[in-house]
Amino acid sequence: MNASVITAGAAGASLSLSARAARRIAEITAADGAAALRLAVQAGGCSGFQYQFALERDRAADDLVVERDGAVLLVDPASFELLAGAELDFTDELMGSHFAVRNPNAASGCGCGSSFSVE
Repeated sequence: MNASVITAGAAGASLSLSARAARRIAEITAADGAAALRLAVQAGGCSGFQYQFALERDRAADDLVVERDGAVLLVDPASFELLAGAELDFTDELMGSHFAVRNPNAASGCGCGSSFSVE
């Protein structure tokens, strides 16, 4: 499936996956034997919420699933509420490589980009 966006919720909120992120997820899951990458939002971090990534072998019944170019991203419903309208991207730069969440719900974030706050 080549769809890059999942839409859910009454307001039709979406979450998208860039081509770079899809390629990296496919590489990681193939090397690990995992079925998907999970993106979750947890309380904590220096700004109030933080992004958490984990490799998953199984899907939960209520997971929202984003698929693109063979890559699978799983998001639980509570995290999706804080990620609605976001895009998951992957950057590979001189200072390091990492997944980057472009989240329009984040009112502010920390310098490392892994935690954020909402208003």
